[in-house]
Amino acid sequence: MQKRRLEQLLQKFKAGKLPLSSIIKEFQHFTFSEVKDAKVDLHRELRKGFPEVIFGENKTVEQIISIAAEMKKNHINVMATRITEEKFKKIKNHFNSATYNKTAKILFIESKPVQKINKIIAVITAGTSDIPVAEEAAFTAEVFGNKVERIYDVGVAGIHRLFAYKEVFTKANVFIVAAGMEGALPSVVGGLVDKVVIGVPTSVGYGVSFSGVTPLLSMLTSCASNVTVVNIDNGFGAGCVASLINHTNIE
Repeated sequence: MQKRRLEQLLQKFKAGKLPLSSIIKEFQHFTFSEVKDAKVDLHRELRKGFPEVIFGENKTVEQIISIAAEMKKNHINVMATRITEEKFKKIKNHFNSATYNKTAKILFIESKPVQKINKIIAVITAGTSDIPVAEEAAFTAEVFGNKVERIYDVGVAGIHRLFAYKEVFTKANVFIVAAGMEGALPSVVGGLVDKVVIGVPTSVGYGVSFSGVTPLLSMLTSCASNVTVVNIDNGFGAGCVASLINHTNIE
């Protein structure tokens, strides 16, 4: 249930336009709805500010369709991460309005308009190979109503490229920085701005990058005190946290 929906129900009840029995019926499904193999959290948007999101990687097409149908029925925007193109094509047969971000591997079905805010989240990558993780973060932030500026392929191997985007540094309210290899870029950005920098270590790199462990440890030991870190390849988590920060003090 969304905050707006709850307000509408209570206003109608107060005005005598909705009987108590209808309110009780709505509240019976207030917390979650049970479908095959899943319990859909209908209360999450009211509780946390954004709705439940489907992690699609280890779910079957049938499970995703079942969860998505329940969310859509309850007027909740459907977002599913880690969706292959093959899975999307099968799901699309059941939801004509479904869209797909191929780079981010995210499926989206709009059940209600996304409310936008003007505060900017900057999403930056060290290399081109980090873009899929960064796009997961960027698209997540956009689905949650944020304005996103993308700056890709500006890593420390050619750090002068980063300085061409000084204007974005002054406008952005939160920064997401995805980097593999040695993971140095979040520290560089952190030293240039007075905002929160969310480091996203990626599994891009040769041998001793250990599939993202080296950049993870590098970001965790950053000397820039405004840098915080999410898990390896967790673009979705970075997008969520950045959105929560961006929506602070927004009515």
